[in-house]
Amino acid sequence: MTLHLAGNTPAGGSAGAAPAALAEQAAALNARWRHHSATDVMHAALAEVGKVALVSSFGAESVVLLHMAAVIDRATPVLFIDTEMLFTETLVYQTEVSERLGLTNVRIIRATPGDIARTDPDGTLHRHDPDACCALRKTRPLLRALAGFDGWITGRKRFQSGTRATLDFFEVEEGTGRLKINPLAHWAPEDVQTYIEENRLPRHPLVSRGYPSIGCAPCTAPVAPGDDPRAGRWRGREKTECGIHMVNGKFMRIGENQ
Repeated sequence: MTLHLAGNTPAGGSAGAAPAALAEQAAALNARWRHHSATDVMHAALAEVGKVALVSSFGAESVVLLHMAAVIDRATPVLFIDTEMLFTETLVYQTEVSERLGLTNVRIIRATPGDIARTDPDGTLHRHDPDACCALRKTRPLLRALAGFDGWITGRKRFQSGTRATLDFFEVEEGTGRLKINPLAHWAPEDVQTYIEENRLPRHPLVSRGYPSIGCAPCTAPVAPGDDPRAGRWRGREKTECGIHMVNGKFMRIGENQ
């Protein structure tokens, strides 16, 4: 079953655990699961953190965590942000993967019609202010959708940037009262591909056409073999991130392929 949400739930965090208690919880979980597998961490997240959602772009590598979630509990809430500017291939892939894996609680998150009408009535905001477009169509809808959750699962990995070199499985999301869970933190690129191959999982159709990192259609281009996987995102602009992760209470994306 897929739920379609316009992103009109109340903004804010979850039950709002005290920062000290949340930090203690993250430290205890990391100490317990530090030497365990990604699947074990997924089990722990869904069993021990509280109400948890998996945020997925249904992009190039997303099927790994989606498969793990389906094996553990097909009713795991999966939040899929439909910016209404995605590739048709992504929308088809989202439906096909959800059905193939038997996911029963996929929630399609969108900006509210009112927000679109006020901020981007002609659908051209991405051309002159892509940061504002991402805030409108991605970050604010996700913030609303995460209200009431105690944690959310991401696809971030240590190899993706120097700032991730010490990324833990469990971390405190500053300013929200939530935990962020990174089951693939210790994985290398080849681990992702091996998992997909060994489990015979469907690949996003655009990957074979030169799109190793897939976002909105107007802001994503194919890249040449050997180039940085994100070289095709917002090509020709200084912008490199869309803004779905939070640091010090502010959303900030730091280069992962979610």
